Formats: sequence, C-alpha cells, structure tokens
Amino acid sequence: MTPIGFETHDHSDCIDAGIAAVRAHCVADGLQLTPVRRRVLEILLTGHKAMGAYDIMDILRADGLNPQPPTAYRALDFLVAHGFAHRVERLNAFVACTAPGQRHAPVLLICRGCEAVAETQVDTTHALGQAASGVGFAVESTVLEAEGLCPRCQIDLA
Repeated sequence: MTPIGFETHDHSDCIDAGIAAVRAHCVADGLQLTPVRRRVLEILLTGHKAMGAYDIMDILRADGLNPQPPTAYRALDFLVAHGFAHRVERLNAFVACTAPGQRHAPVLLICRGCEAVAETQVDTTHALGQAASGVGFAVESTVLEAEGLCPRCQIDLA
C-alpha cells in the first residue's frame, strides 16, 4: 500500500485508480457497484477529506439524483463493508480507502486544522493481538485514528 499523505497531487489520478481498483474487486467478488455507490466513492476520492453523509447527499442532490438519507447511508455501508472506504469515528464521517479491497489495519491521520485525512499503516496487529488473546478476545478488525496537524497547517500556525 502506498500511503497518500498531505502533499499536493492530481486527485483525478486518485479517482481513476480508486474506481478501477474497486470495480475490479467488485467483478472478482460478484459485487454490484451501482451508479450511486460509484458516485459516492468518486465524491470521497475527490479531495482526501472526510465527508459526512449529509455533505455527500448535498453533492448527489446537485448532481440531480435527489437522494434520501437511506440512499447515501446504504452506499456508504456497502463501501465500508467491502473495504472501499473507512468510517472516521472522530469526525462522524467517511473517507475513501487508499488500498481498496485489501485486508489491512488502516491508520487515519486527521488534521485538526483543515480536516484533511491521510491513510497509512502501522503494524500494531502483533501487539494488539497478543494483548487481546491474553483476555480471550479475537480481534477481527482495527482502525487507528490519530489527530494532529498536517504540514500546511503547521506552517500556517507558525
């Protein structure tokens, strides 16, 4: 997995690569990437910012899709359930996964200044697995969230 940091880059590459990867996983796994699910994923891939369901619905509405809350939530549930997006608990929002469909333990780095989110990985599974097994618990998935300042916001606050 190549982490996407806080650097400036061409988001259209992210969108194209993300959609292609998700489409390939859906075909391989017999999943349906409906037009609404695809559009929600495109929205999440656009700027590497976590977005709430109502923000996504506003964009879908502007697209002329006139969604109801269950429409957006069902699309988000699908994307999260299949590893194509992550729920950012700290922000009550969602972000596209940078390694869609791959089993991994994401680390979400959340900028408290601009709310940009970068995904990377850290190998915490061994220590966490040992601690959990010590009390008879079987870890099925983990997401670690860290809050701080991205490079741009650090400069702005200096």
